[in-house]
Amino acid sequence: MKPDMKTMFRPASLLAMLGILTTVACKKEAVDSGFSANENLSNVSASAVMAAAAVNSNLSVNWDNYAHGVTYTSTNASTDFGNVNGWVNSRGMISNGNLRVTLAPNALSGAGGIVSNVDIEDGSAYELDYTIRFHSQFDWSRGGKVGFGFAIGDGNAGGDPAWDGNGGTLRMMWYRNDAGRVYFQPYVYFKDQSGQYGEDWGLTYPATGSINRGQTYHVHMYIKSNTGSSTNGRCQILIDGNVLVDKTIRWTTNDAKRLIRTLTFHTFRGGSQDYWMSSTEGYIYYDDLVVHKIQ
Repeated sequence: MKPDMKTMFRPASLLAMLGILTTVACKKEAVDSGFSANENLSNVSASAVMAAAAVNSNLSVNWDNYAHGVTYTSTNASTDFGNVNGWVNSRGMISNGNLRVTLAPNALSGAGGIVSNVDIEDGSAYELDYTIRFHSQFDWSRGGKVGFGFAIGDGNAGGDPAWDGNGGTLRMMWYRNDAGRVYFQPYVYFKDQSGQYGEDWGLTYPATGSINRGQTYHVHMYIKSNTGSSTNGRCQILIDGNVLVDKTIRWTTNDAKRLIRTLTFHTFRGGSQDYWMSSTEGYIYYDDLVVHKIQ
């Protein structure tokens, strides 16, 4: 039985300062194009969870107030984001007012990057913006998950399809195909997804050609819950103002699970097969994050 993401990420009571936070870790088999077991959204780093951390509806983080070269710790993340879990201190650093995430060599998923989640105020519509840049020497390898996104209800991910109607996720990947072309693609779990893993609908940015190392891209996401069994939700990602995906969607069929509950921050290589790995350390830079609850 899949755990409810709120059970995982939100303390039972924000007033229970001395309460005991119980963490439930659900392990799933490692599969290609999905999370390995330690990448599941329910895998909580207890050291990063604060029993009375803030649960926000709006966020604005640009890392300008941190000194260049300092480690961005789980304490820093909790200060900036509120109730956050899964942060890995050794993977975050401040670089000239940007958050630099390190991808370890010869490692995949949570073992080589960051799989972090932020509890946000329940809502039926959210949007976010941020910028992303790959280091000038970044090895694309096969690809991986990148950036910020959202989870609805149970937050299905990691090869756990959302067919039960209890949750979903809106995220993004970078991917290098067999022809060597590198692009962003959507990675979406929802009630009507066609296969076991995240849906991409064959959509890419750019539509032809490749994304570039050293170039800054602006990402905008908009997500809206559907109601009942209606296909009246929304899934939208824009890159530099260009549409990557913009679809009406049926995220859930269980109204008790229809709300957006989590901000995701997933940056790692994989997939689970060795060909997703890189022999080199990689750096991805983030800045100017704004999260806004619309309703």
